[in-house]
Order: sequence, then C-alpha cells, then structure tokens
Amino acid sequence: MSIWILFKLLGSLALLMFGMKSMSESLQKMAGPQLRHVLGAMTTNRFTGMLTGMLVTASVQSSTATTVMTVSFVNAGLLTLAQAISVIMGANIGTTLTAWIMSAGFSFNITDFVYPAFFIAIILIYYKQKRYIGDFLFGIAFMFLGLGTLRQTGIDMNLGENQAVLEFFSSFDPNSFGTTLLFLLLGGILTFCVQSSAAVMAITMILCSSGVLPIYQGIALVMGENIGTTVTSNLAALSANTQARRAALAHMFFNVFGVVWILFVFRPFVDMVCGFVGYDVTMTKEAAGAHAFIANAAKLSFVLAAFHTCFNVVNTFILIWFIPQIEKLVCWVIKPKKVDEEEDFRLHFITAGFMKTPELSVLEAQKEIQAFSERMQRMFNMVRELLTLSSSETAKKNSAQVGDFNKLFTRIEKYEGISDNMELEIAKYLDQVGDAHLSDDTKAKIRAMLREISELESIGDACYNIARTISRKYQGKQDHFTDKQYEHLHQMMELTDEALSQMNRLMNGRKDAYDVNRTFNLENEINNYRNQLKSQNINDVNNHEYTYAVGTIYMDIIRECEKLGDYVVNVVEARMGTRQKDLN
Repeated sequence: MSIWILFKLLGSLALLMFGMKSMSESLQKMAGPQLRHVLGAMTTNRFTGMLTGMLVTASVQSSTATTVMTVSFVNAGLLTLAQAISVIMGANIGTTLTAWIMSAGFSFNITDFVYPAFFIAIILIYYKQKRYIGDFLFGIAFMFLGLGTLRQTGIDMNLGENQAVLEFFSSFDPNSFGTTLLFLLLGGILTFCVQSSAAVMAITMILCSSGVLPIYQGIALVMGENIGTTVTSNLAALSANTQARRAALAHMFFNVFGVVWILFVFRPFVDMVCGFVGYDVTMTKEAAGAHAFIANAAKLSFVLAAFHTCFNVVNTFILIWFIPQIEKLVCWVIKPKKVDEEEDFRLHFITAGFMKTPELSVLEAQKEIQAFSERMQRMFNMVRELLTLSSSETAKKNSAQVGDFNKLFTRIEKYEGISDNMELEIAKYLDQVGDAHLSDDTKAKIRAMLREISELESIGDACYNIARTISRKYQGKQDHFTDKQYEHLHQMMELTDEALSQMNRLMNGRKDAYDVNRTFNLENEINNYRNQLKSQNINDVNNHEYTYAVGTIYMDIIRECEKLGDYVVNVVEARMGTRQKDLN
C-alpha cells in the first residue's frame, strides 16, 4: 500500500467524522429546544421513552446528544432514571440509521451529487435565517464525500487481490469461537482509540466489501464497536455526577448484555440477517465466478447495517421488560457520594467532561444557576436567623448562645466562599460552551446567564456584609438596637426575602407564567421603606433615642438589604430579557 493511499484513507475517514459532527450540531441548533420539549413530554412510560430516544437520535444523528438531554432531565427531576434508561435503549436503535446511510454510500458512487449540495449550502449560509440549513447541507455533503472517497480508496487498494492481506485474514480460523472473541475485542479497542464507531464501521465495510474479511469476523468487529463506544462514555463520566455515571453504566450494561447473548446464537443469527438481505454466505469466487462473487460482496455493507439494527432491536425487546432491575443494579453499583450538599461547592448538575454537546449544555448550566439562586436565599435566611440570635443580647450572653451565634456566622462565611466558587465555575463552563459554534438564541442565553451568576454572587456578598455588620454589633460594646429598630429590620428583611422568593419562582418556572411587575413593585416597596427609615433614623438620633453609632450600624443593614433587592431585580431582568424602564 503506497503512502498516498494511506493518507487518502485517513483523510477520507477524517472527512466522514467531521461531516457527521457538523450535520449533528447543525440539526441540534435548528431543533435543540424542541427536542428537549419532546423528551420531556413523550417519556410517560418505558415504550414511549424508547420510541422517543429512537426518533430523537435518528433526527440529530447523535446518540451522545440524546444521552446528554436525558441525563439533564434526570438531574432536573423531570425524568426518573428508569425513564432515562428506556430513552437510551431507543437511542441505540436510532443510531443504527448511521450504518444504513454509510452502507448506501458504499453501494454506489454518490460523490457527484455532493457538489451541488456544497453550492446550495454556501448560498444558504449567507442568509442569516437559513444558515443552519446550510451548515447541515455542508455536513451531509462532507459525510457523503468522505464515504465516496473511502469507497474509491477501497477499490484503489485492491485488497481482494492483495496476497499479504488475504493471507493475514485467512490465518484466522473462521469457525473458531476464539476468532470471534478476538475480532470483538479488536473492534472495541479500535473504537476506543479513534473515539468514533462510525469510522470503525467504515473500515469494516471496506474490508468486507473487498472480500478480504469474512462476514462473521466483520460482524464481530461491529459488536466490539458497540462496547467500545460505551467505554468512552463511562471513562468520561468518571468526573461527572452520580446520575450521569449511572446512565453511562446502564448504556454499557445494555450493550455488553447484548453481546453476551448474541455469542450463544452467533452463527444462526448472522445467517438469518444475511437471508434478509439476500447475501449468500456459502458463495466462493472459485465456484461462482468473479463477477457473481463481487456482486454478492457488494451486499455486505447492507448486511452489517442490518445486523446492527436487528441486534439493537432484539436486545431492546429483551431488556425493556427489565428496566426496574437495571435501575436497581446501576444504583447498587454506583452509590451517591456522601457529602453535605448544603456545604459542598461542587457543581451538581453540570456534567463536566461528559459527552459535551454545546447546544444542550445550556440546560445543564441553567439547572446549576437555579441551584445557585436557591442557595443564596438559604444564605439570606441564615442572616435573618443571625439577626434573631443577636436580638437576645439584652439577656446575659451564655456560652451556648455565643457558640450558636459564632457557628451560624461561620456557616454564612462558608456560603460566601461557595457563592464565589460557583460563579467562577459556572462562568468557566459557559465560556467553554461559548467557544463552540452556537445559534444566536443560545449565545443570547449564555450572555444572560453570565449576568445572572454575577448578580447572584453580589447577593451572596450583600448577605455576608449584613452578617458581618450584625456580628460586629454583637461582638462590640455598642448599645443594643431598640425594639422598634429590630421590628423595622425584620420587616425590611421580610420584604427582601419575598423578592428572593419571587426570583426563585422565576428561575424554577417558565418565563411566560411569571409576573415581572411583582418583582418591580417589591423593589419600589423596599426603596420607599429604606427612604422612610432613613428619615426616621435621623429624627431618632436627634431625639437621643439611641446613639449615632448604633444608628449608623442600623442603616448599614437597611442599605445592604436595599442593594440586595437591586441585585434581585438585575437577575430577573437578565432572565426575562426585560428592563424595568422598558415597562414604565
């Protein structure tokens, strides 16, 4: 084999992989949100879940994308793990469409048809509203160009006449069970190394179509590809959250179980598939002649695609009845990490490193921001509790009371560190997602999310500032607040907490069901109450109801609550894409 043909082979494989990636991503840009809604609505039972996974995967040509969406819904509590497993089973069937597309590309020369597609695609790309269709056409044209080049390269290599290659493959006993296991292992290793089952499938089709690789060994390679692609997912999921790792393990169990049972009925099953396609397993070149043998070998790519589909359909039909048991198994194998979720600053929803799909990563980030928002309200409630503890300072401070106060203040301090870490980690993740080619809607969402996390971190800072002020007052020698001051502080905090509750209602619900005016009205109430207390504070200090120093600390807390209310409005505006002045 000349070096030129080797580079042509590698280059056409790269073109095939790039085309599939471009096609999948452009489809997700066009239909990402709709696909997420379909997944959420059509998984009422295991059968609709399987059908949904199959249709979505066939639509976007990426089982990875379907798995990402599925894991996201499990994290969000919209799907149970059992429903997710049914979707993943369906995704395994949907992804077999790729093999059929490739087998069509190997059966006839389609490269002549890709050039008009390139021309139409470049025109569409310059139309803003049609550019994703142009990207899709480019992707599918590159894929078919890669397939056509691979087909031609296989012909140019003339493997059927290459004595060294023929002798190599003939050295394996086709009737040996050990040969089947060897090729199965080889298929898994190759898929793991090149990180693409499609590329290994293409190589298998070249070898089988040229007549050098018997169909049984070729199908063993396909079986190995099924396992190899799940090993990649499981390794990537090691750094991900518990549910992501369980979903990846369920995917691996599904494929490994299928390979195990098919080994017991290997020959009869393959012969049955060959009968469906019309391929004669017993035909030899010497007995039938070169022309008939080549015509028979041309069907091999369809045999591989048909086996891939039949294998996954039968495997799904067997295992779909045992989804609850599979769920129990993966939950038993992968137990949740015993950490205090309240005190742990790790991201819980973003599956870093696990099956990245930019258009769908936004959903992961959105769930993380919702958790961030809820955590900030919990932090504010701790501050309210801290104020309540400090209000008992008129009584003699015993060691238990001081200990409770200090312990709560330490927790608030820890939460402030958590808010800083969450802002940086989510921003880093969104920055990575933003490096990919995204739709305009997704870019706008990422910009809004970056503003949201910045404002949420400011809420954490405001809570910490209030806590420090209360602590300084509690630990110091200043006079205590009057009962009226405590009453005003609690009332101001009640208004602020209501604003935070409204914000979290928006973060966890739908924008179209949210009344944004309620938030703006609350902010006006907070501002008016601050102004009222500011005037009253000046009068109270002048009337010597308390000292100027106590009044200063008192107003510091009031002003910080008012700032916190402003940050809440900023978060709401970022999420709604609406500014308050636009509504006035």
